[in-house]
Amino acid sequence: MKLIELINNFQDFYLLSVRGLMGIVRRPLYGKDLIEQMDYAGAGSLLIVVPVTLFIGMALSLQLSAELSILGLKMYTGKIVGVSIIREIGPVVVALVFAGRVGSGMASELGSMILGHQVDSLRVFGVDPMKKLVTPRIWSAILMLPALTLIGDAVSLSGGYYIAVFVSHQSATFYWSSVRDTLTFENVFAGAAKPFMFGYLIACISCYMGLSTKGGAKGLRQSTTRAVVLSIVMIIVSDFLLTRILLYALGFSV
Repeated sequence: MKLIELINNFQDFYLLSVRGLMGIVRRPLYGKDLIEQMDYAGAGSLLIVVPVTLFIGMALSLQLSAELSILGLKMYTGKIVGVSIIREIGPVVVALVFAGRVGSGMASELGSMILGHQVDSLRVFGVDPMKKLVTPRIWSAILMLPALTLIGDAVSLSGGYYIAVFVSHQSATFYWSSVRDTLTFENVFAGAAKPFMFGYLIACISCYMGLSTKGGAKGLRQSTTRAVVLSIVMIIVSDFLLTRILLYALGFSV
């Protein structure tokens, strides 16, 4: 019975993911809901993303400067910070912050609507809950997470610049020149492709867990917790898989 239930859950999740994504091409289009969700997911997360990514960049630059100075290679701090932030750390850290704030919010909001029978009320009035509730959340995550990642990368590199120049006393010109050398097509493409997938996964998992809520306040707590935990796990797993695929596709030998 558990195997059958697991298969049914995967089927329901797959249908939600596909229908929620493709709902953007079918009328009616709930533009106001999409804008509201984009504001919540994007602007609402900015005050968390900026300080987190700033101190990540500062900590990374500080550690690298200390280690590389022992080897006499401190001038490579900017290059290593640039590659690390753009390809891996920036997308993953911002996605984890996004899952903790936006993913949990999606799951708890939809779970509350399920417990309050608001979703059933939408069906009574002929409104498709998938288009009204899920589609705006999925597309807001797909659109806003890459934008937040771009801002987070810039803030992290600025934090690394502060440490490299004012703490490690490196050349500011050489730091930015090293960072600019890392902005190749391969690095930028790898760093830009991941947030789209992360945002899609976070939104789909959070919406599914929210709409699967049952059992009152305790059930709401469990569904919200599961949404965040599964999102974090899938971010890490998909990051590895995407990194492997992108390295192979871009011609890097490992």
